[in-house]
Amino acid sequence: MTRYGAQFGPDITYLGVDRCDLDDPASFAGADVVVLGAPFDGGTSHRPGTRFGPQAIRMTDYLPHDGSRPSLALRTDGLRDLRVLDAGDVEMYSGDIETALPALEAAVETVARSGAVPVVLGGDHSIAFADAKGVANVLGHGRVSMIHFDAHADTGDIEFGSLWGHGQPMRRLIESGALRGDRFLQVGLRGYWPPPETLDWMAAQRMRSYEMTEIGHRGLDACLTEASAIATDECDGVFLSVDIDVCDPGHAPGTGTPEPGGLTARQLLDAVRRLCLELPVVGIDVVEVSPPYDHADITAALANRVVLEALSALARRRRDARDGTRWDPALPLLANRPDTPTQENPS
Repeated sequence: MTRYGAQFGPDITYLGVDRCDLDDPASFAGADVVVLGAPFDGGTSHRPGTRFGPQAIRMTDYLPHDGSRPSLALRTDGLRDLRVLDAGDVEMYSGDIETALPALEAAVETVARSGAVPVVLGGDHSIAFADAKGVANVLGHGRVSMIHFDAHADTGDIEFGSLWGHGQPMRRLIESGALRGDRFLQVGLRGYWPPPETLDWMAAQRMRSYEMTEIGHRGLDACLTEASAIATDECDGVFLSVDIDVCDPGHAPGTGTPEPGGLTARQLLDAVRRLCLELPVVGIDVVEVSPPYDHADITAALANRVVLEALSALARRRRDARDGTRWDPALPLLANRPDTPTQENPS
């Protein structure tokens, strides 16, 4: 295996971070985070195009692609305070899901075994099976919980005559034993799927699903607090899976199965930042960005920022652990900076 490179389009890295090659362990030794692209939409049930998602997420940013992004919210630079590398796109032919998913699982497992956090850019949500299982293969089956942002439960059984697709990965993960149903938290569900028999199966697995009506009545923060407590009980790490359609289509139009009435972009970014700051996150994927259906790069830009918020928060969490500090999100932006501008050449 050589460096994956790019399956579609030019071989660019996420915002200009350094490259690595998973066939060369020395190239990613000591990495904190390794980015992987999963350019796959062979599990899509409606609108395709997510095979082009990884490239769009990597490149959709108006700032220089110089491998640096200081966070105003967290006062860290997630791309420099952490050692972030990009291994390119895993080769995933969208016409052969039973070959594509094992290839991705092997790549994610390689990253996890190195001690780095895999960040996977999708791709449709069928890739979550490979992503979460690859991490669980390292940390132990049943030892990784899932916090899953999505409009849809993705717990279908047989869809279009197949066990595999973007509406089924969460069911397959639980059935495989890689993840526990009672440590599976879903945020943002809404609309008119899945049917009652699938909800019955979910209840039997003791899953916890926060539908938007509950979130509206209780507040997103209260739901996240409860979900976090469950996710960290008897588990060693949390996998964060973000389907961009958790947001309202007005905030994320470029996706395969848009469902009105979702989170705002602001809510999603705040939630991802909070979870990565407070929880032992061991893997992340961001999925269902379909550039052919996007408008003005709205969806790709949001997904790019979801990754940045996660990395910035992981960097802040490590700094606080190292220094014995605790980040205060209410701290004013200019606090602890000199209130008199310096002048190198005063007149």
